[in-house]
Amino acid sequence: MIKDIIIFEMANSHQGDVEHGLNIIKAMGTIARKYGVRAAVKLQYRHYDTFIHPNFKERTNIKHIPRFMSTRLTDDAFDQLIKAIRAEGLYTMSTPFDEESVDLCLKQNLDFIKIASCSAKDWPLLEKVARCHKPLIISTGGLIIPEIDALYDFFHDQQCDFALMHCCAMYPAPPQGLQLDIIDKMRKRYPGVPIGYSGHEDPNNTTIAAMAVAKGAQILERHVALPTEAIKINNYSMAPEQADKWVAAIVAARQACMFSGQKTVPVEEQSSLGSLSRGVYAKKGIQKGETISQEDVFFAMPCQEGQLKSGEIGDGLVATKNYEPLDPVQEIPSPNKREDALHQFVYRIKGMLHEAGIALCPECTLELSHHYGLDRFEEVGCAIVNVINKVYCKKLIIMFPGQQHPTHYHDIKEETFHVLSGHLHLVLDGKEFELKPGQIKTVQQREKHSFSAPDGVIFEEISTHHKRADSFYDDPSIAKLDVMVRKTILKCWQTNNF
Repeated sequence: MIKDIIIFEMANSHQGDVEHGLNIIKAMGTIARKYGVRAAVKLQYRHYDTFIHPNFKERTNIKHIPRFMSTRLTDDAFDQLIKAIRAEGLYTMSTPFDEESVDLCLKQNLDFIKIASCSAKDWPLLEKVARCHKPLIISTGGLIIPEIDALYDFFHDQQCDFALMHCCAMYPAPPQGLQLDIIDKMRKRYPGVPIGYSGHEDPNNTTIAAMAVAKGAQILERHVALPTEAIKINNYSMAPEQADKWVAAIVAARQACMFSGQKTVPVEEQSSLGSLSRGVYAKKGIQKGETISQEDVFFAMPCQEGQLKSGEIGDGLVATKNYEPLDPVQEIPSPNKREDALHQFVYRIKGMLHEAGIALCPECTLELSHHYGLDRFEEVGCAIVNVINKVYCKKLIIMFPGQQHPTHYHDIKEETFHVLSGHLHLVLDGKEFELKPGQIKTVQQREKHSFSAPDGVIFEEISTHHKRADSFYDDPSIAKLDVMVRKTILKCWQTNNF
């Protein structure tokens, strides 16, 4: 069961030294027993024969590679560490960064598999992990909310047992960058999924972890290390004694809880994660004009400038030049089901409904109104969930932050708007109204109206019977369009079969 777990992240803190790693495990076991907590020690697995491009293994001027190569351990060594973790009564866990490492996790029958923030858009790896049927914990550092929506939707559809971890992937992470209020947002938006917090702040500041728990984080993770005369620990890892301290810092706590409403990803964080991304490399010779499939390439770090990342390769990618074996593939990403605009809109719509706690029957169709085309949908339009349309009609209208709906009227229909979540700016015959959750406003026949959602909104439209030809727009460029040209109807959108 993925909840109430503390994760001790060893990473490279074992320094490639098995004995040192065993000492860290023993120290963490002592702490776990002292407080009677459910805890895990997490390792990191990389299959270096393929994870790093062969031409770069000996390079010392590329971030991370020298450290990875100097601290690598054999599978037998990892087996020894896993045995020690179990002997301490702790859960076993690892972060695999490539497909071969996933196989090692399965071979060792680990309790949990962790997806690192830098791999959260590595779709070939995510698909492999989803097939493992192991409990998964997924870090979301560097992802904005719509990207986390896509992760949630994918693993939910795969019927995986998984948790999501809020994370700021800067090392160390400044208090003003932690955005702990996102934990509240994730708990509402992803129902039934445990939410955790992976911290990289000052190791002396345990107030932040306490705040994360108060916000509902069920999983807590920190890097841990064991200093010796020869080994100094970095400025974001915790020594054993620091785990027992409680530091109160009101100012830092207030800074940490700041959240603008939209998750931001600092440039430094993007750079940090980018240096860990896998690029797409030619496995064999590829000729110009040839369709590139996943069988023609392999994924390895580093990902060079202008090169496709592992999560960007999709069906129908055609080579624009010749590639020799081991060359970086430099192409414009092909359309991908997970990345195309229509799917991204649906992910966001479902995320907003989940966050508002609104459940729908499977028969409800989704209608995207895009008055100036899908490419401007985020600016102008709305999503309409058709619940029922008989003598009476009920719809749910979902609008993204900043989205507007143009001025129009109805000859036949009378409708009442009932705001459920967010707030609605309504202009009715030239008069402006601000509607908050619970408030209603009726629009009579032939009353011109437009509406917008400064921060996003979900509202009910309860009306008399709706006919498709009963909407008349002021803008002649909209009015002249056939109604089905400016609409996209999705029937099985709740299961993504559209």
